[in-house]
Amino acid sequence: MKELVPVNGNVILKVEEEAEKKTAAGIILPDTAKEKPTYGKVIAVDKSDDDIQVSVGDKVIFKKYSGTEIEIDGEKYLILPYSDILAKIVETEEI
Repeated sequence: MKELVPVNGNVILKVEEEAEKKTAAGIILPDTAKEKPTYGKVIAVDKSDDDIQVSVGDKVIFKKYSGTEIEIDGEKYLILPYSDILAKIVETEEI
């Protein structure tokens, strides 16, 4: 088993892929026509950086064309600088 350990203030995300999309007429859109996802789940953070405000398991929104996509053991990941994370998605109760 391989473990990804980010360095230099980077964060590793598991990008959440969208299901296959179809148009109203039933035409299946190829992957090249889809927009790149801009949210994912944090898999690992650089532990040497005390300023990082996300932790493993958090869902985050990141800049659209950010990071480097990699594939290890059939799983796709995104390595990006912490500064490219725009927001953390937090579940709250409605009042």
